[in-house]
Amino acid sequence: MANRLSRATSPYLLQHADNPVDWHEWGEEALALAAERDVPVLLSVGYAACHWCHVMAHESFEDVDTAAYLNAHFVPVKVDREERPDVDAVYMRATTAMTGQGGWPMTVVLTPTGDPFFAGTYFPPEPRHGMPAFRQVLEAVADVWQTRRGDVDRISADVVGHLGALEDATGPALDADALDTAVRGLAARYDAANGGFGGAPKFPPSMCLELLLRYAARTGSADALAMVEHTAEAMARGGMYDQLGGGFARYSVDAGWVVPHFEKMLYDNALLLRVSLHLWRQTGSDLALRVVRETADFLLTDLATAEGGFASALDADTDGVEGAFYVWTPAQLVDVVGEADGAWAAQLLSITADGTFEHGTSTAQLREDPDDLARWADVRGRLATARRAERTAPARDDKVVAAWNGLAVTALAEAGVLLGEPEYTDAAVVAATLLATLHTGDDGRLVRTSRDGVPSANAGVLEDYGCVAEAYLAVLGVTGDAVWLTRARALLDVVLAHFRVAPDADPAEGRGFYDTADDAQALVVRPRDLADNATPSGTSAVAAAFVSAGAITGEGRYRSAAEEAVRSASALATGSPRFAGWTLAVAEALLAGPLEIAVVGEGDGAAALHRAALALPSPGAVVVAAPVGTPLPLFEAKDLVDGRPAAYVCRGFVCERPVTDPAALTS
Repeated sequence: MANRLSRATSPYLLQHADNPVDWHEWGEEALALAAERDVPVLLSVGYAACHWCHVMAHESFEDVDTAAYLNAHFVPVKVDREERPDVDAVYMRATTAMTGQGGWPMTVVLTPTGDPFFAGTYFPPEPRHGMPAFRQVLEAVADVWQTRRGDVDRISADVVGHLGALEDATGPALDADALDTAVRGLAARYDAANGGFGGAPKFPPSMCLELLLRYAARTGSADALAMVEHTAEAMARGGMYDQLGGGFARYSVDAGWVVPHFEKMLYDNALLLRVSLHLWRQTGSDLALRVVRETADFLLTDLATAEGGFASALDADTDGVEGAFYVWTPAQLVDVVGEADGAWAAQLLSITADGTFEHGTSTAQLREDPDDLARWADVRGRLATARRAERTAPARDDKVVAAWNGLAVTALAEAGVLLGEPEYTDAAVVAATLLATLHTGDDGRLVRTSRDGVPSANAGVLEDYGCVAEAYLAVLGVTGDAVWLTRARALLDVVLAHFRVAPDADPAEGRGFYDTADDAQALVVRPRDLADNATPSGTSAVAAAFVSAGAITGEGRYRSAAEEAVRSASALATGSPRFAGWTLAVAEALLAGPLEIAVVGEGDGAAALHRAALALPSPGAVVVAAPVGTPLPLFEAKDLVDGRPAAYVCRGFVCERPVTDPAALTS
């Protein structure tokens, strides 16, 4: 019999709708019930594409006896971390504070007031590898609750006190010397053998790569550019990249990018699409260009929703087996493309008899370009077609997340112009329109998620406002339609009014921003995470949008807000640059000005100038193309030159002589 989650919109929650566990969604109702029954809350947090979330669900949450004990002694609450990043952030901080590590599924036990007193991640059904069984954990926690309530109160008070300490990473402005220090810090952690930073597991360092590209463009550093080129090539040639269908998996379990955790996330692919695009424009790399096209096509083919947005993720598992859709044996290749092409493809793709994954299967790698590109195109096409036709495709988490769609819009809008692919730009405009309508309430506030054209009740968080505002400004840049500036300003003004740490403080203090609005649903603490992890932090996301808004409008309050946001994370950025890549990239834009480029006019001449302007590697350059007379501050007193489209290159609204020849922009 279905539980309460059958009424949810989240695909992750719906995966648990038939569990015998009497799940509740997060909210006051569940906490009130726990208080009424005098039992703790068992909070389980995960997401739809999470492999170990599925494993724990099958092992424990589908077990009738385990569910009965859980229902009798706890109020079980299930949360989709992608719908409620605020809840996830608070209790993930608690989990890492209490255990020294985090991850999903996350298991936290709370008092009826929401205070955490026990935390962990995955627990097996039987004791294994030093981990207790989930049932043992439940029984021990229930016993502590019933017999040692004083210990519960002490532990929960200590944890909440730790969580309530406002993270203060404020430091001096990130100037050229600070950026030098940060890049040296990244270089010290660089994996010279495999690319990337640190050891296994290895996540794609998208935002750090963007920082290094901007740093190299400003300073001419060959070492910084070499780290980007090496890492980008290693990822693109390894098993973490889908050599047949395009798109990147979430991370590699090994240091060499061979075996991924196979889920594909929208945010990773949007960020990697953009950094690959910028690598191509800076170096002309054919490999980077191929990755851009294949990843953009993957977004449009596999993640596009009927409403015009982009789905959150593809699952790691197929029919309960991790990676089954993606891995091959040599015999399977032969079955699809024949003996000769199968043997050739096996050698090309490192598909071996022993296997690089599990049970004799291998991930597909493309460590070198094939010597026969036409043959590879044919074989790749036949393998991809057979894979789609003969294998069960991974399940898709088709909810639309505002922030991640904003990242995709920004990347696709820019790629469409630079590559001359209007399909990409058109998709960006459609997705941005969805965000501006379905995800925006009558009060101008953002909704975090939607599904099947229905917005959720989940309020947007800081990263949503930052990523969507930047997306609107990117669409303004490629369409010239001033409505997108109006929409971006409305979001940024909400941030200034409702997210600031100290709204009436002197911006020079650099206090920054909370991740939730001042009128959002109250949690045990108000979350504020300054670190850039898999996605930009809310702080760095709004900083980037404020930079662009300031460049387009000339309004000092936006520039000041960008500087405030960056300064609020500057100590983290210089001390742990791996976790502040986007903050540092924004700092590069501030240091560069950034350039403000207005392309005035229409037709082929304006299009050529627009492409040339976007091809400039100047950090954070803001480019807008629009007809004469467009009501934008950046376009005031700017006209055609001798009847021809013209590009005006400015800093702080002080402009050089306009140019009409695209070559003059790059010389």
